[in-house]
Amino acid sequence: MSDQLIPFTTAEIIFIGIYLSSLIAIGFAGYRAREESSLRDFYLAGNGIGFVVLLLTLYSTQYSGNTLLGFTGKTYRVGFAWTVSIHFMTSIVVFYLLLAPKLFRLAKQNGFITPTDFIEHRFRSPALSCLVSLLMMVAISNFLLAQLMAMGNAIEGLTTVDPEFAYSAGVIVLALIIVVYETLGGFRAVAWTDVIQGSVLLVGFAVLLVLVFREFGTLAEATKIVQLRAPTKVAPPNWIASNEWVSYVFLVGIGGALYPQAIQRIYAANSATTLRRSLLVMAFLPLTTALIALVVGIVGLAYIPDLARSDTLLTVICRQLQESSLVGRWLVVVLFSAILAAIMSTADSVLLSISSMLTKDIYAKYVKPEATERHLTRVGKACSWTLIALLAFLAIRHRDMTLIKLLDRKFDLLVQLAPAFFIGLHWPRLRATPTLIGICTGLAVVFGILAIDWISEADYSKVAGIHPGLYGLALNTAVAVGGSLGRKNAEPPQPLA
Repeated sequence: MSDQLIPFTTAEIIFIGIYLSSLIAIGFAGYRAREESSLRDFYLAGNGIGFVVLLLTLYSTQYSGNTLLGFTGKTYRVGFAWTVSIHFMTSIVVFYLLLAPKLFRLAKQNGFITPTDFIEHRFRSPALSCLVSLLMMVAISNFLLAQLMAMGNAIEGLTTVDPEFAYSAGVIVLALIIVVYETLGGFRAVAWTDVIQGSVLLVGFAVLLVLVFREFGTLAEATKIVQLRAPTKVAPPNWIASNEWVSYVFLVGIGGALYPQAIQRIYAANSATTLRRSLLVMAFLPLTTALIALVVGIVGLAYIPDLARSDTLLTVICRQLQESSLVGRWLVVVLFSAILAAIMSTADSVLLSISSMLTKDIYAKYVKPEATERHLTRVGKACSWTLIALLAFLAIRHRDMTLIKLLDRKFDLLVQLAPAFFIGLHWPRLRATPTLIGICTGLAVVFGILAIDWISEADYSKVAGIHPGLYGLALNTAVAVGGSLGRKNAEPPQPLA
């Protein structure tokens, strides 16, 4: 059974080309809509964005190509236990609600642009602010590299040309498209393209569900087959699996809410009502994404057994649909467009966030504090081009590289920022020095556990089903809170408004 798509015809490639060209056109529209040459205009679209744009940019940023490709493969491997994906994607919205309302108000009052602006306003600690910026950039840089590699892999199987050339061309062309429309229109272009990409993604998931049911049958029938062939993949979880379930809910929920690109979208809402309505709808969107990926994985487990590589499940299904009819071929084109949309919408958001932090949090503070807004905007664009060129080179040079461990651990890193943001936002007594020490302590725990995992033959990627990041977060929080309680007179609390 082939795990490669039938190469697209000229007409199908033209369809994909028209979709990609529309993104460049939106970049020009964003350039024409600019109000001034300032960081706020470039990185947050000036006065902000409305309900539909905010909703779809949040949606397309939260759900990457991994939701379609990775979640179906994970379900194929573990069965119904991956129902946790629906819960942890929903938990991101829950943690948004603990963060977003007050953070949005402070952002509008104080002109925040990057996530670190809140940390600087709240704690007045250059060391803490610098650490937060660096940690966020490290956590999501390899995420961007993975998206570029995914772009190359997505293009590789579509043509009859040399696969290595197709991979390299895919990385270069798609990365170029992203950086061009982002440089032209900044956050406006990214958010407006997310409207198209989010819409395509929604349609793609719906198309996928219809095609799978039409080709293979219902979920109930598939579940009966799985229960006979692999009953452990339908059985209730044991205590280790239950711990892992809870661990995922907290790790991904907290970490996802602390993505820098997510925080900047909170800043970019044009009103508190717009933000509240968007998050209300977002709470239901895992049912249109993670749930569908779960269903596809279960159906694949039932009807396509013994796959050598589980992550190719979606490709195998698409190949069968292509072979079934002309309608099936074109529906796969739509689905492929959805995969591209998911990958590109995540990549452009991450690129813009890294660029903003490099420019405002590093360059403007430590390299050229006297720089004008116009100069900083140009530097931000240069950062985007430099970063995308470097990562595209790495993606091509190391095309056979497996998933980078740091990519797998990005949430373990991001959750260490939870005390600074969540507790710091709501508890005025939290101090900068204990918070800084707490983050360093949490990181030491994470890397210590992962070092044991790397050195020994035992699997310590989770201990008793709990991710290392949560062990680090527990000690991190204890240090930050305990240290703050013990420093009543040593360090005055900073105002929250």
